[in-house]
Amino acid sequence: MTTELILFDFDGTLADTLPLSFAAFKRVFKKHDGQDVTNDKLISMFGPTEDEIIAKNFQNKEVVQNAIDEYYDLYGQGHSEINDLHSIIVLLDLLKENNKQIAVITGKSRKAFDISSEALKISKYFDYVVTGDDVERAKPDPEGVYKAIQFFGSQAEKVVFLGDSHADIMAGKSAGVRTYAVQWLSTYQTTAFDIQPDAIFTNTADFIALLKNEGSLR
Repeated sequence: MTTELILFDFDGTLADTLPLSFAAFKRVFKKHDGQDVTNDKLISMFGPTEDEIIAKNFQNKEVVQNAIDEYYDLYGQGHSEINDLHSIIVLLDLLKENNKQIAVITGKSRKAFDISSEALKISKYFDYVVTGDDVERAKPDPEGVYKAIQFFGSQAEKVVFLGDSHADIMAGKSAGVRTYAVQWLSTYQTTAFDIQPDAIFTNTADFIALLKNEGSLR
């Protein structure tokens, strides 16, 4: 059966924004709460929005709002240096040319998603976006995937979900859709998966080839 709806995670999947997020989190955790946090420690906190990550993991609750505000200021910087977009744009253009529906399922807050998608000029590609602010249960819960399927009135067998983390794979599998791991950007969250994805793509060309082979792309 051909694919009609493609769901993407955002950080580490569509945009190489994880380094920006790591740097901003490290800065505010150190400055406002005296914590030195590693990338692996931050990844273990991922799931909720940026606001919730700071609020939940700060020991000094009185500075949480200041830290959140500074996080977004810092995160907004550096997007002009992201240069891994060419292959992603080629993929998104091809999907649009073939009238495929594209949605994003991300744990990012709506504010962080808007910062990145607008700075990188890719918001025009997305027909629907589910952020961490739009769900009660973050990935690995499949709530966001279900919301997208319901929004488009799609059948699960015509949907694929691509993401770079174990939580993405669990969410897609739990929703009963074909679920692929991607490791095609410089930074991604998971290298080994407890639940195996249907495939792992290290470049966008192989995913395009899969869609062409199944007749989903011209």
